This record gives sequence, C-alpha cells and structure tokens, in this order.
Amino acid sequence: MAPPPSSAFDSSITLNINGDKHTLTVDHRTTLLDALRERLDLTGSKKGCDQGQCGACTVLLDGRRAVSCLQLAVAAEGRAITTVEGLSDEGQLHPVQQAFLDLDGYQCGYCTPGQICSAVAVIEEHAAGWPSAVTEDVRPEAGPPPLSAEEIRERMSGNLCRCSAYVSIVQAVARAAATVQAEPATAAPAGAEEAAA
Repeated sequence: MAPPPSSAFDSSITLNINGDKHTLTVDHRTTLLDALRERLDLTGSKKGCDQGQCGACTVLLDGRRAVSCLQLAVAAEGRAITTVEGLSDEGQLHPVQQAFLDLDGYQCGYCTPGQICSAVAVIEEHAAGWPSAVTEDVRPEAGPPPLSAEEIRERMSGNLCRCSAYVSIVQAVARAAATVQAEPATAAPAGAEEAAA
C-alpha cells in the first residue's frame, strides 16, 4: 500500500516567539526545538541529548520552562514562546544574562542558553513561593524560602553543564535573583499574562 500524501502529515501553524508571529508548515512530528533551529534560524536553544535530560534546549512557554526537544511545534501554537534571544530588552541584557557574563557562569557556552532560560523561570517560581524538593516549610503562608545555594542547585538540577561550571552558575543565579528583587517593578516573563488568563 502506498504511503498517504505528505500533506496528511503537515500542518500550517503560527508560533508566537519572542513577541513575533511566525507562520510555517511543519510535519506533525517536528519538535519545537527543530522548528526554532532549522526553520526559523533561532539557534540559541541547543540540541544536546534530544531526550529531555540535559536542559540545553530549555525555552519558556507561557513563562514556564520547557525542554523544547520534547515539545511538538504544533502543540506550541497559541502559546507565548521565549527563547534566549528574546530575553534582552532593547539591547539591555536580562539580569540573568548579565550575571552569567559577569561571573563566568559558562565555559564552552553550549548549555548556557538553556541554563539562562531555566534560571529566569527559577527566579520567577521562587518569587511566587513555589517550593522545591529541598524546601523545608512548604506551607503557602511560610512564603518563599531563602534562595540558598542548595535551593538554586535543586531548582536548576534539570540543566546539565558538561564543563562543570556549576559553582559560577549558582552564583550567577543568586546575583540575578537579588538584582530582580531589587528592581522596583519586575516584568513577568513573556506569556505569563496569557497563562494567568
């Protein structure tokens, strides 16, 4: 029996990436990572393990972190996608990007985009009072725990660094969190408004 026409496996989708809409036709099995890198030339997100285990492809979907190698592009339609390219604001680096730069939170740099996207979400999750596996008091009325090195390591544990720049990464996340908390009005991650609606 002849295989069905290729059009049966394709869809035209519109992706909202870093505030811009991109319409493209993709195979239903195309991952968000492959759509970003191969179709839209947004190569910040890296293909590491392609199995959702290393975190190099981490992006923000509606303000929450997601490994884009396990996310189908068709399932991301209608969601706000933020990649590392979309974190800076009119040439001004995001506090996480600046902290990684200042404190050498990278070595080869391959995992850095995923680390940075994950760290942005970690800071937001912590500020919202979300507990981690090492949070001692998880009662909502307890509020956010101190963002200790142990908390940061646990919250960032889904992002691997094969160069082992972990000490600098933890320091960078801590500095960025302090910077964000000190800002008078912290902007929510792209898509957070839509997710809350």
